[in-house]
Amino acid sequence: MKKIFDFFSFRQAIDYKIEIFSGLTVAIALIPEAIAFALIAGLSPLTGLYAAFVMGLVTSVLGGRPGMISGATGAVAVVIVSLSLSHGPEYVFATVILAGAIQIVAGVLRLGKLMRLVPHPVIFGFVNGLAIIIFMSQLEQFKDASGAWLAGPSLYVLLGLVLLTMLIIWGLPKITKVLPSSLTAILIIFAIVSTLGIDTKTVGDIASIEGGFPPFHIPRVPFTLDSFILIMPYAVVVAGVGLIESLLTLNILYEITETRGRGNKEAVAQGTANVLSGLFSGMGGCAMLGQSLINVSSGARARLSGVIAAIMLLVFIMFGASLVEKLPMAALTGLMIMVAIGTFEWASLRTFNKMPKSDIFLMV
Repeated sequence: MKKIFDFFSFRQAIDYKIEIFSGLTVAIALIPEAIAFALIAGLSPLTGLYAAFVMGLVTSVLGGRPGMISGATGAVAVVIVSLSLSHGPEYVFATVILAGAIQIVAGVLRLGKLMRLVPHPVIFGFVNGLAIIIFMSQLEQFKDASGAWLAGPSLYVLLGLVLLTMLIIWGLPKITKVLPSSLTAILIIFAIVSTLGIDTKTVGDIASIEGGFPPFHIPRVPFTLDSFILIMPYAVVVAGVGLIESLLTLNILYEITETRGRGNKEAVAQGTANVLSGLFSGMGGCAMLGQSLINVSSGARARLSGVIAAIMLLVFIMFGASLVEKLPMAALTGLMIMVAIGTFEWASLRTFNKMPKSDIFLMV
């Protein structure tokens, strides 16, 4: 048993309470994003949730750095949406499997080391751009079902709950670090909404997350040259985008935690996860900087937090859907806005006068 804990801790001393609470927070935060990305890709919500479970579990165990979280992502969703709408989910699963195989080959050939050549302005641009995307995506919660902006009491209630969530996440660590601020904020907002009977948008208003264990099946596509030619371009792009985002996330977490990751090992892990995701009815994915920052900022530094996040996500799908669907979206919105604020490299703005114009152009 001790050897198992040593493996999940990446052979370093860890606080198991922090790892468990961080994993639980990440699992809750993964749900609306996985659903949203699946809908963007033209797939069912469970396809995104299954991908988040498989990607998260496999990369946490086999990945190149502890604490990094993988799951269904928007980067993959926008690549496969046209294939999904024109040929259906089975072709998406086949594409994800092929993309995973390409990523494994890239890792075996040790192509991950090429990320060392990425200049700092590119990393700044990636981080800042992603922070803006995370923030902008949260603005959708301030719209009603018809796409119109909320107004009146419904807007004020949502805004108040979001601001209270942000205040708790910001202020609680200044009072005590015994309680995980993100998870505490979610639970407090949930308690307020439930106790006072406040009418506000919940996870269940987006889609149902109830389901069973991810079903294993071989994608039902013709094993012909035409099928291979059809999915190959999508697979190459999915593999490339997934590796770039994953390895950039690995580098960024290295700068934050000052613990080096292993790019080639991460490439193999991402590929293995994508292959299994396609076999278990998932849409595939890659590393998620936002969720990884939630995990790291909560104090997690080991593999255990990612494993807990994946397992708890599956538990929510199979047994706790009715409860999780009652979680207020305001709490998760406030959490993701705080992630966006923490993700943005504010120091990069102060270097504008010191950087060459070519670097500024590249970053922007």
